[in-house]
Amino acid sequence: MGAVTCGHMFAGRGAQAVVRLLDFLAGRFSARKPSSPEHLRIGVRGEDEAYFQLRRKGYVIVARNFRSPRCHGEIDLIGWEGDILCFIEVKTRTSHQVKTAEAAVDRHKRREVAEVAREYLKRAPLRCQWRFDIVSVYYDGRSSRPQVEIFRNASLAA
Repeated sequence: MGAVTCGHMFAGRGAQAVVRLLDFLAGRFSARKPSSPEHLRIGVRGEDEAYFQLRRKGYVIVARNFRSPRCHGEIDLIGWEGDILCFIEVKTRTSHQVKTAEAAVDRHKRREVAEVAREYLKRAPLRCQWRFDIVSVYYDGRSSRPQVEIFRNASLAA
């Protein structure tokens, strides 16, 4: 079995099951009650789901929750899709009723992502192509499987 095949297997359902089991066990046997609010826990779950979905689609994720000491904000995921470096913002929702996940990436967030991306690009190979993607993750309660949609090449313009 080749290295690429092994990598894709690890990104699949087995790895997701292990992550979910470890999360469950940590919550179940932790001496402390969960300290983060429900919406933050759902956001982390959505980022994990986006990570695995992108891996299945061939992205090579090189950073999660990247921050720069020189600016505010963070980038949820950074990865390569082929020879294009992708800065990825993940938005998770439990309902389609309010604002869509992708619409929630407002002007302020786009500016923060652009600033942090410029810092990251200082370390990237010279003149690499890059883009900004948004991944929306919906947990609607009707299904245990979330609905994931990738918006490639979203605009960073505010």
